[in-house]
Amino acid sequence: MDPALVFLALTSVLLLGSSRLTRCIRLVAFQGVLLAALTIAAHANEITLRVVMLAALILALKGAAFPWLLSRVLRGAEVRREIEPMVSYMLSMAAGTFGLVLSFWLSARLPLPTLPTSTLVVPVALFTTLVGLFLIVSRRTALMQVLAYLVLENGIYTFGVAVVEGMPMIVELGILLDVFVAVFVMGIAIFHINREFDHIDADQLTMLRDWTG
Repeated sequence: MDPALVFLALTSVLLLGSSRLTRCIRLVAFQGVLLAALTIAAHANEITLRVVMLAALILALKGAAFPWLLSRVLRGAEVRREIEPMVSYMLSMAAGTFGLVLSFWLSARLPLPTLPTSTLVVPVALFTTLVGLFLIVSRRTALMQVLAYLVLENGIYTFGVAVVEGMPMIVELGILLDVFVAVFVMGIAIFHINREFDHIDADQLTMLRDWTG
């Protein structure tokens, strides 16, 4: 389980320093593969059909369907890079380093029960969640903000898969369905934004005003 958690943290760090949207999509897709592996590893002592189905669904959605949908949106938008983020990539990496240290500090002080899984799971989950939040507020393109939303959800899921036991299958499937609908709707929204305004810079949408003609 530890290697998957290390790679999950590493992909979050790489997202902070990457301007190429194609690479960011691949990194988030790889996070989906890692989450499927974490689901199996967290229940290695009792692998049931429920666990296998959940891991397969995560792999199908987060590792394949979401990246495919966002890649199609990216091709239609004809945008390749996040040119001018609100926070530079160097500062983003510095903020990521601080966030990683903060995550380990917080995890050591949270009143959590003794976990049967790795001691890295809580700090990595917190760090991934913080990275998702940071990317949402520090990136301008709508597509990058969708990816940031997925990273945020990945962090929450990582925390839940190791800490929360006995969650009903219907709840887990409902959460995945909500994420799927959200990403699907946001993908359509990005497509229409690009068609109407010739860009997917969400920051420029704040300049919209009611038509008074």
